[in-house]
Amino acid sequence: MKRLPPLPALHTFLITAQCCNFTRAAEQLHITQGAVSRQIAGLEEHLGYPLFRRQARGLSLTAEGLEWLPRIQQVFGLIDEAVEQVGAHRETLQLKAPTCVMRWLLPRLLQWQKERPDVPVELTTTVMHGVDFHREQFDAAVMYGPPPDSSLSSLHLFDEQLTPVCSQPLLDGSVPLHSPADLDKHLLLHPTRDQRDWKAWLNAAQINFSTVGKGQHFETLDLAMSVASQGTGVAIGDWSLIGDDLSAGRLVMPFDLKVRTGLAYYLVFPHTPAPAPQLHELLEWLVVQARAR
Repeated sequence: MKRLPPLPALHTFLITAQCCNFTRAAEQLHITQGAVSRQIAGLEEHLGYPLFRRQARGLSLTAEGLEWLPRIQQVFGLIDEAVEQVGAHRETLQLKAPTCVMRWLLPRLLQWQKERPDVPVELTTTVMHGVDFHREQFDAAVMYGPPPDSSLSSLHLFDEQLTPVCSQPLLDGSVPLHSPADLDKHLLLHPTRDQRDWKAWLNAAQINFSTVGKGQHFETLDLAMSVASQGTGVAIGDWSLIGDDLSAGRLVMPFDLKVRTGLAYYLVFPHTPAPAPQLHELLEWLVVQARAR
């Protein structure tokens, strides 16, 4: 039987796959970025194939990495389940959320911890949008997509609403951005590998660009928003998630049009057992925060 890869390296792969960034993985693992890189390289050498594509602005999973991720999640889920079953008592609320909602969620959780230090929350981020409460030891999760099915209890946070955003210096610059047609003169920043978000907004604005796919593509919404805030181009963002950036002036909306995609963000949790009072309080508090944005 082939020698199994070391468990610490598998855990490093799991954390790195969830955030697709060596630096953020190192912060979560409390080790150096170099140590994360070496562990991943050693694991890839052991397996005989790459798990990540190294890119200028981050990482993305290879086909093999995408196949590995749910299996490794299952392995560590089983370990967590075993710990739980032998009597470990979790007082910290365990929350899972996709990386695309971090721009909105993380500041709220930091505010929650200031107001309720007696109810700590541990957040796990992931590139995946689903959750399996039978295999994953989370109290609740944020899901992005269509309404969850009846197998889960859910609370609606907010709908996805797409709108272009850029920096104030770019808006005030020499290249005009007075109407949607002017976007053809600017670099379009895509928060995903496809062009669906920009195409949906431009279609609603009744604009047709043959060059829409020639802009810069990113792996995450956070990267696209960060580049847009530096004045590099115009990104398509979710208005529901970037209210803090708009309020702080890091980003501005050149147009009023916001396009609903039919997708939304939901808080989900199992029907049984009934949520603990602390979890119920946290979820209701997040819903209030979402409605007050």
